Amino acid sequence: LPIPKLEDTIKKYLAAQRPLLDDDQFRTTEKLAHDFQNGVGKQLHEDLVAQDKNNKHTSYISGPWFDMYLSARDSVVLNFNPFMSFNPDPKTEYNDQLVRATNMVCSAVRFMKTLRAGLLEPEVFHLNPAKSNTDSFKKFIRWVPSSLSWYGAYMVNAYPLDMSQYFRLFNSTRIPKRGRDELFTDEKGRHLLVMRKGNMYVFDIVDRDGNLTKPAEIQSHLKYILSDPTPAPAYPLGVLTSENRDVWAGLRDKLIAAGNAEDLRIVDSALFSLCLDDESMRDHIHISHNMLHGNGCNRWYDKSFSIILTKDGQAAINFEHSWGDGVAVLRFQNEIFKDTTEQPLVHPGSAAAAAVDSASAVRRLQFNLDSELENGIKLAKENFDSAVSKLTIDAMEFKKGGKEQLKKSKLSPDAIAQLAFQMGFLRQYGQTVATYESCSTAAFKHGRTETIRPATIHTKQCSHAFVFQPSQHSVEQLQAMLNACSKYHGQLTKEAAMG
Repeated sequence: LPIPKLEDTIKKYLAAQRPLLDDDQFRTTEKLAHDFQNGVGKQLHEDLVAQDKNNKHTSYISGPWFDMYLSARDSVVLNFNPFMSFNPDPKTEYNDQLVRATNMVCSAVRFMKTLRAGLLEPEVFHLNPAKSNTDSFKKFIRWVPSSLSWYGAYMVNAYPLDMSQYFRLFNSTRIPKRGRDELFTDEKGRHLLVMRKGNMYVFDIVDRDGNLTKPAEIQSHLKYILSDPTPAPAYPLGVLTSENRDVWAGLRDKLIAAGNAEDLRIVDSALFSLCLDDESMRDHIHISHNMLHGNGCNRWYDKSFSIILTKDGQAAINFEHSWGDGVAVLRFQNEIFKDTTEQPLVHPGSAAAAAVDSASAVRRLQFNLDSELENGIKLAKENFDSAVSKLTIDAMEFKKGGKEQLKKSKLSPDAIAQLAFQMGFLRQYGQTVATYESCSTAAFKHGRTETIRPATIHTKQCSHAFVFQPSQHSVEQLQAMLNACSKYHGQLTKEAAMG
């Protein structure tokens, strides 16, 4: 990952500040920026370059990035953990909660086996997919020595992406510690963590030889959990993972002192978490709330990822963000969706394995809680409810044209979406403010993300024209403004992706 020249960084910083400040404020900012560039900034830049030279095995951003995430003390819920929804299975009968859950667990293990065997197809960003994303090119590149294969890919505008985050997908958990959390991975774990009604269950989904256990057995175990009459616990442990990180770290120490160390290790080393919700979803807004936060009790937010399945078969992934970014999780999600819809291993009407004793194969985890821990859980639930009560989610579907129409007009769909945010905010609040858009830098070893600053002098001018000056510009003038926004946003995106 290249370190930009200091003068380029200052130039970009000032360009991003210009639409946010009046002339006096900007002059002050400009002076401070140039003083920094000619003063302490010089030495800091040299130190950074020297440090980067001494650490060629990684990117200069990787260590500070982990520190940023793991040192944050705010709750991971709402602040860090994102969710991504699956589309429903096109074959509606496969959206049954038990059938879909079983198929997703099986496909996740198949993905994990492919990944660990080193057989997963590399993640590649294709700038010219007609040339590079073809069977013939893939066959050709397979025979090129690895020391030269990057050059072959580069010649056809295909950029292999960093996949170093993928090993944290499975058997991984964020462990709360005072001051800075830790990431824990134990690849020996063969079990799945299942949550239902706030109760926690485990059973093996991989056998001693590292192979997927029989899908019919997995289905039997999940059926057993779904029909378990055990009531929801009065003090659900999962809600502690939504707490302030220092508070949770202190309570975890108390859990261990109370004799729960082994069961916590079982949770932490599970391949992943499967959350089976007893609720059906009303609409997209309900789905968003449920997958982003839920009720706090039926989640272990610290797991690297959780597959959530509602009673009516709606599915999503909620993932802890410190270990990796959307690129790895999206790849996993796309592969799981493809595999479960094209090659499902259990079917509606499939009989669960008759001879399986799920009662002995499935273990419900039970934790020793004293009054201090019970109070900690009660308070965590109150804090959780207070935080999510302040969250509003709403959506508007615009159906009068989409990306194809924009592309025909040679406009970037992303640029226009960002411009729409700028116009909406200006109409609502009467000002332009700093705006953040994430861009992956996975084209570089141990790259993470870079920020695109979508609020620009171009979007400000265009927004003011549409919002405050209707009928004062010709169609050609408005089109020229849209083109300028699109072109400049495209340039910012390209620069961000290249570090």
